[in-house]
Amino acid sequence: MTNTGYVLAGIAVMSGVTWAIRMIPLALIRRRFTNRFLLSFLYYLPYGVLAAMIFPAVFTACGSVPVSVLAAATAVLLSFFHAKLTFVAAVSVAVAWAVGLLIS
Repeated sequence: MTNTGYVLAGIAVMSGVTWAIRMIPLALIRRRFTNRFLLSFLYYLPYGVLAAMIFPAVFTACGSVPVSVLAAATAVLLSFFHAKLTFVAAVSVAVAWAVGLLIS
């Protein structure tokens, strides 16, 4: 059985850490950034982190690496031509499904 106090203490610690890493920069940095490199870095940081978390999982999502590679290539190609996100997702899933049927 899980000790309720232990769980609540864990939640409190996680909340405190989350609060601290968000509030410390706000409390210490009073002026706006003017460095273009730093502004650009901070602008693209969420996209880089999201890509680093999602991209490796793309190749194991279908259960077969060749199917996953073809679906990912389809998504990248459609994205390159500025297709809508919903369309890219739907076509990539359809490609993964069709290639999966053909391979197995």
